[in-house]
Amino acid sequence: QAQLVESGGGLVQAGGSLRLSCAGSGSIFSLPGTGWYRQAPGKERELVAGFSSSGSTNYADSVKGRFTISRDNAKNTLYLQMNSLKPEDTAVYYCKTYRYWGQGIQVTVSS
Repeated sequence: QAQLVESGGGLVQAGGSLRLSCAGSGSIFSLPGTGWYRQAPGKERELVAGFSSSGSTNYADSVKGRFTISRDNAKNTLYLQMNSLKPEDTAVYYCKTYRYWGQGIQVTVSS
């Protein structure tokens, strides 16, 4: 069973930035289904950013141009750089790879 541990969340003002990290083991982020998801209160979990099987990236329309997903396989770490944050980005963010999920980390954006 793989273990994924997120870090980097917290409280930030609108317009600010945060970088989420997700630490794994082995070359786990080369597996299919790698990405970041989020779930806001009362809403379903949604894909924020991910890698396709070809290695290209894809983003939810709501975060395009503001968020960037990346991975460092040498460090076994997945990242999500979030810029120009908005209050509607407030959610619990989860990293995922293959069938493994992180425990989630809170991101709160104040107006």
